[in-house]
Amino acid sequence: MAMRTVRLKSVDSTNEYCKRNPSLGDVIVVAREQTAGRGTKGRSFASESGGVYVSVMRRYEDLEAKDAFRIMINASVAVCRTLESFGVSPVIRWPNDVLVDGRKISGTLIENTFLGGKVVKSIVGIGVDVANVLSEDLKDTAISLSEALGKKVRPSSVAKKLTKNLQRDYSVGEYMSYINWLGKSLSVLQGEERYDAVAVAVTADGRLAVERDGKVICLSSAEVTIRL
Repeated sequence: MAMRTVRLKSVDSTNEYCKRNPSLGDVIVVAREQTAGRGTKGRSFASESGGVYVSVMRRYEDLEAKDAFRIMINASVAVCRTLESFGVSPVIRWPNDVLVDGRKISGTLIENTFLGGKVVKSIVGIGVDVANVLSEDLKDTAISLSEALGKKVRPSSVAKKLTKNLQRDYSVGEYMSYINWLGKSLSVLQGEERYDAVAVAVTADGRLAVERDGKVICLSSAEVTIRL
């Protein structure tokens, strides 16, 4: 059964809207703009008109906490599948950003609620730059779908495909298929230590496996920063 979709013209944050309206149950909220969008680690997230801003609120009955990365997998792959359908080649920058032509086109903020070792609810917020006019200070690091294609794309057409793709489940293998830097060297910053390693894989629980000095170690995105 398709999830219910709520469409808004403007909202402070689609994630916050979901939190204020828990009675909506499992729902997808789509907004044309956000006035107080949030990114990961408390950063603000530019959310002007022209983008697609979506939150998926879903309850779970039997999702173990150790399997919570499945939520990220489903969100990231749904975004990539959506962008692919418009003719670009998306790349996942572990764990949650999506790039096109080396610049960020989409980000994801996931807020999970845990109880007794299980995920009981998740709110997944996604922003996709579609027809946004990006500020000069973002030109080198961000891109819109319209810019990537060289033609105007309607946000509503992207929102329609994305909401459909968000209602599917995907595998970690599908997630890794969008990571084109596996097998390549990267720079890892872990605490005060910086070292080079080779990316090997992303594990089912969301850690990045890298080879360092002949040994494979697994890194958590909360503890390290990587540069490709």
